[in-house]
Amino acid sequence: MSTICKGTFDIKGTPHPATDMAEGLNAGRMTFHKTFVGDLQGTSVVEMLGIMDMQLASGAYVALERFTGTLHGRKGSFAMQHSSTMDRGAPTQRISVIPDSGTEELKGLTGAMVIDIVEKQHHYTFEHP
Repeated sequence: MSTICKGTFDIKGTPHPATDMAEGLNAGRMTFHKTFVGDLQGTSVVEMLGIMDMQLASGAYVALERFTGTLHGRKGSFAMQHSSTMDRGAPTQRISVIPDSGTEELKGLTGAMVIDIVEKQHHYTFEHP
Protein backbone atom coordinates (compact mmCIF):
# COMPACT_ATOMS: atom_id res chain seq x y z
CA MET A 1 0.00 0.00 0.00
CA SER A 2 1.28 3.47 -0.88
CA THR A 3 1.46 6.60 1.26
CA ILE A 4 0.37 9.88 -0.35
CA CYS A 5 2.17 13.01 0.88
CA LYS A 6 0.99 16.50 -0.01
CA GLY A 7 2.03 20.07 0.50
CA THR A 8 3.37 23.15 -1.23
CA PHE A 9 6.73 24.66 -2.02
CA ASP A 10 8.13 28.08 -2.76
CA ILE A 11 10.62 28.29 -5.59
CA LYS A 12 13.30 30.79 -6.59
CA GLY A 13 15.12 30.45 -9.90
CA THR A 14 18.49 31.61 -11.16
CA PRO A 15 19.06 31.52 -14.94
CA HIS A 16 22.43 30.50 -16.37
CA PRO A 17 23.95 31.33 -19.76
CA ALA A 18 22.68 29.16 -22.61
CA THR A 19 24.92 26.48 -24.06
CA ASP A 20 25.63 25.77 -27.73
CA MET A 21 22.67 23.39 -27.68
CA ALA A 22 20.34 26.39 -27.36
CA GLU A 23 21.19 27.81 -30.80
CA GLY A 24 17.92 28.19 -32.72
CA LEU A 25 15.86 26.87 -29.80
CA ASN A 26 14.26 28.59 -26.84
CA ALA A 27 16.45 26.57 -24.49
CA GLY A 28 17.75 27.49 -21.10
CA ARG A 29 19.49 26.32 -17.94
CA MET A 30 18.26 27.14 -14.45
CA THR A 31 19.07 26.47 -10.82
CA PHE A 32 16.09 26.44 -8.49
CA HIS A 33 15.97 26.56 -4.71
CA LYS A 34 12.77 25.20 -3.17
CA THR A 35 11.36 25.36 0.36
CA PHE A 36 8.83 22.61 1.12
CA VAL A 37 5.99 22.65 3.67
CA GLY A 38 3.47 19.92 4.37
CA ASP A 39 4.39 16.25 4.62
CA LEU A 40 7.83 17.11 3.20
CA GLN A 41 9.59 19.74 5.33
CA GLY A 42 12.90 21.04 4.04
CA THR A 43 14.73 22.46 1.07
CA SER A 44 16.00 21.30 -2.28
CA VAL A 45 18.29 22.40 -5.07
CA VAL A 46 17.36 21.67 -8.70
CA GLU A 47 19.56 21.83 -11.82
CA MET A 48 17.36 22.03 -14.95
CA LEU A 49 17.69 22.13 -18.76
CA GLY A 50 14.60 23.05 -20.73
CA ILE A 51 13.25 23.93 -24.17
CA MET A 52 9.91 25.73 -24.63
CA ASP A 53 7.91 27.16 -27.53
CA MET A 54 5.70 29.65 -25.70
CA GLN A 55 3.42 30.23 -28.72
CA LEU A 56 2.61 26.54 -29.09
CA ALA A 57 2.86 25.76 -25.34
CA SER A 58 5.12 22.82 -26.20
CA GLY A 59 8.46 21.89 -24.72
CA ALA A 60 10.30 19.70 -22.27
CA TYR A 61 12.69 19.78 -19.36
CA VAL A 62 15.04 17.41 -17.57
CA ALA A 63 16.39 18.04 -14.10
CA LEU A 64 18.10 16.56 -11.06
CA GLU A 65 16.93 17.59 -7.59
CA ARG A 66 18.28 16.90 -4.11
CA PHE A 67 15.88 17.27 -1.17
CA THR A 68 17.13 17.63 2.42
CA GLY A 69 14.79 17.64 5.40
CA THR A 70 12.07 15.38 6.74
CA LEU A 71 9.34 13.18 5.29
CA HIS A 72 6.66 12.52 7.93
CA GLY A 73 9.30 13.34 10.56
CA ARG A 74 11.93 10.96 9.13
CA LYS A 75 15.16 12.93 8.60
CA GLY A 76 17.51 12.64 5.64
CA SER A 77 17.92 13.49 1.99
CA PHE A 78 17.15 11.93 -1.38
CA ALA A 79 17.52 12.81 -5.05
CA MET A 80 14.90 12.91 -7.81
CA GLN A 81 15.08 12.76 -11.58
CA HIS A 82 12.66 14.92 -13.60
CA SER A 83 11.70 14.28 -17.23
CA SER A 84 8.61 16.22 -18.24
CA THR A 85 6.97 17.22 -21.52
CA MET A 86 4.37 19.82 -22.48
CA ASP A 87 2.51 19.01 -25.72
CA ARG A 88 0.43 22.04 -26.74
CA GLY A 89 -0.44 22.72 -23.13
CA ALA A 90 -0.95 19.11 -22.02
CA PRO A 91 1.70 18.14 -19.43
CA THR A 92 3.23 14.71 -18.91
CA GLN A 93 5.41 14.47 -15.79
CA ARG A 94 7.86 11.86 -14.62
CA ILE A 95 9.55 12.78 -11.35
CA SER A 96 10.96 9.81 -9.46
CA VAL A 97 13.32 9.11 -6.58
CA ILE A 98 16.74 8.03 -7.83
CA PRO A 99 17.44 4.50 -6.54
CA ASP A 100 19.73 4.30 -3.48
CA SER A 101 19.93 8.11 -3.16
CA GLY A 102 18.24 8.22 0.26
CA THR A 103 20.29 8.93 3.38
CA GLU A 104 19.80 8.55 7.14
CA GLU A 105 16.16 7.68 7.95
CA LEU A 106 15.21 8.03 4.26
CA LYS A 107 17.64 5.32 3.14
CA GLY A 108 15.96 2.95 0.67
CA LEU A 109 13.19 5.46 -0.16
CA THR A 110 11.42 4.99 -3.50
CA GLY A 111 8.54 6.94 -4.95
CA ALA A 112 7.29 9.50 -7.45
CA MET A 113 6.11 13.11 -7.35
CA VAL A 114 3.62 15.17 -9.33
CA ILE A 115 3.71 18.97 -9.32
CA ASP A 116 0.62 21.12 -9.93
CA ILE A 117 0.60 24.91 -10.15
CA VAL A 118 -2.68 26.46 -8.96
CA GLU A 119 -3.00 30.25 -8.93
CA LYS A 120 0.81 30.60 -9.04
CA GLN A 121 1.29 28.30 -5.98
CA HIS A 122 3.30 25.10 -6.46
CA HIS A 123 1.65 22.00 -4.97
CA TYR A 124 3.26 18.55 -4.75
CA THR A 125 1.87 15.07 -4.36
CA PHE A 126 4.52 12.53 -3.41
CA GLU A 127 3.60 8.84 -3.40
CA HIS A 128 5.87 6.24 -1.83
CA PRO A 129 5.51 2.68 -0.54
